[in-house]
Amino acid sequence: MKHLDQTAVPANGPDRRAFLRQTAVGGGGLVLGFYLQGATAQNLIAKPARASTSGSEFRPNAFITISPEGVVTLVSKQPEIGQGIKTSLPMVIAEELEVDWKDVRIVQGDLNPAYGGQSAGGSTSTPNNYNHFLRLGATARTMLVQAAAQTWNLPLAECVAANSAVHHLPSKRSLSYGALAAKAATLDVPPEAQVKLKDAKDYKLLGQRIGGVDNRAIVTGAPLFGIDVRLPGMLYAVYEKCPAFGGKVISANLAAIKALPGVRDAFVIEGTNNLNGLMPGVAIVAESTWAAFSARRQLKVNWDEGSVANESWDGFVAQAQALSKKQGSVPLRKDGDPAAAFATAAKTVTAAYSYPFISHASIEPQNCTAWFKDGTVEIWAPTQNPAAGQNLVASTLGLAKEKITLHITRSGGGFGRRLSADYIVEAAAIAQRVAAPVKLTWSREDDLRHDHYRAGGFHFLRGALDAKGRLTAWHNHFVTFANRVLRDGQSVLQPGSGASLSGDEFPGRWVANCLLEQTPMECGIPMGPWRAPGSNVFAWVFHSFIDEMAHAAGRDPLEFRLEILGNKDVLPGSGERGVPYNVGRMRNVLKEVALKAEWGRKKLPRGQGQGIAFHFSHRGYIAEVAEVTVSKAGELKVDRVVVVSDIGAQIVNLSGAENQVHGSVIDGLGTLMFAELDIQRGRVVQRNFTDYPMLGIADAPPRIDVHFLKTNEPVTGLGEPALPPLAPAVCNAIFAATGKRVRQLPLSRADLSWS
Repeated sequence: MKHLDQTAVPANGPDRRAFLRQTAVGGGGLVLGFYLQGATAQNLIAKPARASTSGSEFRPNAFITISPEGVVTLVSKQPEIGQGIKTSLPMVIAEELEVDWKDVRIVQGDLNPAYGGQSAGGSTSTPNNYNHFLRLGATARTMLVQAAAQTWNLPLAECVAANSAVHHLPSKRSLSYGALAAKAATLDVPPEAQVKLKDAKDYKLLGQRIGGVDNRAIVTGAPLFGIDVRLPGMLYAVYEKCPAFGGKVISANLAAIKALPGVRDAFVIEGTNNLNGLMPGVAIVAESTWAAFSARRQLKVNWDEGSVANESWDGFVAQAQALSKKQGSVPLRKDGDPAAAFATAAKTVTAAYSYPFISHASIEPQNCTAWFKDGTVEIWAPTQNPAAGQNLVASTLGLAKEKITLHITRSGGGFGRRLSADYIVEAAAIAQRVAAPVKLTWSREDDLRHDHYRAGGFHFLRGALDAKGRLTAWHNHFVTFANRVLRDGQSVLQPGSGASLSGDEFPGRWVANCLLEQTPMECGIPMGPWRAPGSNVFAWVFHSFIDEMAHAAGRDPLEFRLEILGNKDVLPGSGERGVPYNVGRMRNVLKEVALKAEWGRKKLPRGQGQGIAFHFSHRGYIAEVAEVTVSKAGELKVDRVVVVSDIGAQIVNLSGAENQVHGSVIDGLGTLMFAELDIQRGRVVQRNFTDYPMLGIADAPPRIDVHFLKTNEPVTGLGEPALPPLAPAVCNAIFAATGKRVRQLPLSRADLSWS
């Protein structure tokens, strides 16, 4: 595998003029990079790391390299997990750089402080980098134009950049970027005031459909992913952990395993017994993956399974039911007088919603390659959060971060799983005891049984209506899952990622009489972020129950929702986690999706129905309508999903954006229909895709209509916002078709038959 050579950049950096002269002499290339602590002129300064040259081409540790041959190399710093960021963020630079896309080469940047933040999660990669990258490209373009003007001894205003060249329009002369690279490298970086960004109406690249830069490599099977890493003399490892979460090794038949063909070593790792860190286990190192996996089948371990072995899903259900009859232990919001509103209501509705633990089930199981040598460790990992991996390895193994080099490979899916770094520290801990590079590979069974799961949950809801069918009161008691952790020396219960409800969750700021409360339920099951954390289940619960309220009131579900949203354009956030909610944007996407889906204008027979839902998630405003057919025998077919999204002023890559919406709908539907993990004796029962089924082609909607509303708002990401409304839209459509309300996930548990 080829990797861009990386080293850390000194905090103070070299003398700017000296460095620029050195780059001009060393390779004749123009190099610009910047730290992402704000796009000011002061940090839009070339900052070298370790430069390498190949002939006359100069490659530094930076975002932009232009060779004398005119090849423009852009570094993609964010982890690519299938969300298309390796293509879309370089497009932002290329747009302002005025470079022909065919002249661009993209390389994946490794973990390096010079790049700023490098995690891929929460749909943050685009909003956190978009404006910075526009300015980076514009600054490079400005310097190239200056270089041309000085070369021709002409006024700057008469020169213009376009299609990888600078043109003098009056004389029709032009100079390619390659020809200007050496000259531009000698110039000072201009102050921000001298750098003019393009008007969005003049964009040539942004908003177009651009194929992924890795597409050809993916379809031809070229090595891209972590599981593809090959190094000279590499050995292969597996790691057996206790089937019950948190268990420890008492003994194992290590001598017998070491005697097996192809096995180089086998040993116990004590671990830290941190659910999100290095768990105890037995490592087997062999000459091939097959030898390691074969030896593992003969491994016999005596485990101390610990107290978690007493936990089960059935036990959690019973505990949640008991807790629901008590007052919530954590008050989240109280507005008005909910008790009085319920007492005087014309009608009340009560419902209980529940959903199970689920796995991320990314198609590429967890894996990592590590190589200890000369007091340092080099790591190759498919990770969403490389800095977390580096930090965990450093703290667990007692290494300075500067001794850890981490190469970011492409990930075969992530969905939040690869924000955790347990598999990275496992590989490093194994490699620390082996005099060779070691690749750790998880099996599919490992991936399902040792995930950091999306938390299950239980919502106990009440709603009140007045005589005119208006929502007057809302009460949600959320019983959630939490792990016991040490915080400031105290043992506390901490809800899992996505398992903590905000008091600002819709309709928390809209109902005059509102009570939101939460009760954490202790468990030993490791939890982690799952695509659109929190929103992925909260949207289903809230917008399904709102639909129940609309039907109880005899109201049109769209009209009922618009009435709740009201006429205010923005509602401010409240509390520590509160964020402003742009009600106007949500009203617009809701009205637009109803228009596109012909809401209320179709006369559907029994067994067919439309359902509508919306949600504000990860800065995106999304509304969806699902159209379904349910046979009398209860067989569900989702016929069409219409999605309207408002993610700001600019779609970066239209192809990628459509792909993200399609993927969200498919992922959301598969999760709604099938995803479920059972917990017995502190362990996951499911083993593989045979008992944890994924959505197949036959179950996918034949039609997904994707629409975007461009608004004068900051650009944001799209990896997550379109997923949450899918489940409630489908379940509300099922109710419209059959009269049956789904309150427990997955759908495979529900009897949808009707007559």
